[in-house]
Amino acid sequence: MNYGFVKVASAIPSLKVADCSYNIQQIESLIIQAEGKGVEIICFPELSISSYTCGDLFAQQLLLEQCEESLFKLMDFTRSLSIISIVGMPVMVGGLLMNCAVVVQGGKVLGVVPKTYLPNYKEFYEQRWFASAATLQGTTNIYLCGQTVPMGTNLIFRTQKTSFGIELCEDLWAPIPPSSMLALKGAEIIFNLSATNELICKHQYLLSLISQQSSRCLAGYVYSSCGFGESTQDVVFAGNALIYENGTLLARSERFSLQEQLVISEIDTEKLLTERRVNTSFTENTRQINAIDKTEIQCLTVNPAYEFELTRWVNPHPFVPGGNALTERCEEIFAIQVEGLAKRIVHTNAKTAVLGISGGLDSTLALLVCVKTMDKLGRSRKDIVGVTMPGFGTTDRTYNNSLNLMRSLGITMKEISIKDACIQHFKDIEHDMDVHDVTYENGQARERTQILMDVANQMGGFVVGTGDLSELALGWATYNADHMSNYGVNCSIPKTLVKYLVKWVAMTSVDEESKATLLDIIDTPISPELIPADENGNIKQKTEDLVGPYELHDFFLFNFLRNGFRPAKIFYLAEKAFIKQTYDEIPENGMEVGSYDEDTIKKWLTTFCRRFFTQQFKRSCLPDGPKVGSVSLSPRGDWRMPSDASSSDWLNDLSNE
Repeated sequence: MNYGFVKVASAIPSLKVADCSYNIQQIESLIIQAEGKGVEIICFPELSISSYTCGDLFAQQLLLEQCEESLFKLMDFTRSLSIISIVGMPVMVGGLLMNCAVVVQGGKVLGVVPKTYLPNYKEFYEQRWFASAATLQGTTNIYLCGQTVPMGTNLIFRTQKTSFGIELCEDLWAPIPPSSMLALKGAEIIFNLSATNELICKHQYLLSLISQQSSRCLAGYVYSSCGFGESTQDVVFAGNALIYENGTLLARSERFSLQEQLVISEIDTEKLLTERRVNTSFTENTRQINAIDKTEIQCLTVNPAYEFELTRWVNPHPFVPGGNALTERCEEIFAIQVEGLAKRIVHTNAKTAVLGISGGLDSTLALLVCVKTMDKLGRSRKDIVGVTMPGFGTTDRTYNNSLNLMRSLGITMKEISIKDACIQHFKDIEHDMDVHDVTYENGQARERTQILMDVANQMGGFVVGTGDLSELALGWATYNADHMSNYGVNCSIPKTLVKYLVKWVAMTSVDEESKATLLDIIDTPISPELIPADENGNIKQKTEDLVGPYELHDFFLFNFLRNGFRPAKIFYLAEKAFIKQTYDEIPENGMEVGSYDEDTIKKWLTTFCRRFFTQQFKRSCLPDGPKVGSVSLSPRGDWRMPSDASSSDWLNDLSNE
């Protein structure tokens, strides 16, 4: 099962100018390579049969006849193949010559798409040789290579797995590219046959253009541009083979290579369709242009000769980017958190911001946000009241870290032990203190929340929540305890990103003493510390031993919520990311990738699905908090789900794997 992935290729053959016989041989060679690798659709550069730089030779009858004869050869060559090939050539339409993309499969021409926008400025002279598709009236039928073939810019080609449309080079650069209309008419993938020459800074602009258009169209975009072999009399063509999916670059060629290139990746059409269903603006735009005609062409079934294999990169840490992007993300998220909290403080005229400080990652991040907020508002850090509340499971490490951090950051410190209050409470409800069950744990959590709420009342402030997105997804919070606050600053930040935010602050914004404490907090095992420590005083209750690694859960969460994938597909992608994908070095984000077997992944994915459904009641009554990313579980914003929805189908989907 391929879960909606369509294997596509962008090819750059080595060409000779005006040598159609040579060029078609190179094209056929790349087609057969692609067929052997399971490619379903392959795209070649603009005018790839003749070459783009023929100039006034396009007026020569011999060249045009050679192009058609070469297309005959290609049709014969593909007769026993199932791959769909898109090549470029000049095509005669009555007394007009048009720059076209020709779609060939199984020995037949399926359709011809002419170029609409012909550049005729600076180094381009296409109107000297070609007529625009605008001269045609909708779809027309032409006679080509012994066939009557549909020709038009509104052709939608449908396979058993996807639908695609075609535009050529300059079409993309127009204010309203043809691909915009094609996408609204149902094309999930756009192929662009191009001959873009190289100029200083132009390449980066091209990448931006393709990325933006694939995002705007919520589509895959496969781009193939001329390379070595084209004339360099006045300009140079570097050979750009690019594959995008909704703004993300999946694969690219080497620029200025002297060799032919075949760039392959898989476009997730299931993901694209989910994006389109969710995006109501896309839906409305589709309704508005329904009057525009389209011609659908049914392609033959594509049956790759081997079992489907996913070759594209699967990010094991989808919430954590690499390189400079990680720093930029941390800056932006922190700014959003600070802005949200500042507004709430100003609006409520709060005298203080009160929060519990445990010595763990989440409360540390919330404290750092409070500090930055007070600094930005020009208020004293003493208006932040940090309360550490040691209990039966508090270790010396977390206790000392909480005190050291509050002291070095200069906030108001309070220490209130919950032990005596909990002992009295357990006595009142006749609970055996030696039974460390859910009552034992939740009783402590609720005592801490009661203290925070009462201190906030006492000091004219409100409670700043510390819980993160990953905990909300799993329901790893005590109802009406750490689940509750007046404003939750971490509510849409996943656990895998929390520590990078803390580390970023440690490395950029605090004194050396605070930095040392923050780095030790980052290295401390994640725990609610509600169970007594072991005989050596170390944390005994480790969250990831109980509910599973957050690295996996954040991967599940992103693909479940952001992409809408079914559990079986998430499992398939997790196998790729954590088992089959090799890591010769630590990824750019500096986060080591865990090693898991299939049973472990399935176990924790089952846990995720079960808990996500059963714990919705906690998310249905969340306090306010700022959305910082594309994934959020706010009941007022992104996620509205009945608390009694059944998880049966999701669990069955996974159990059938």
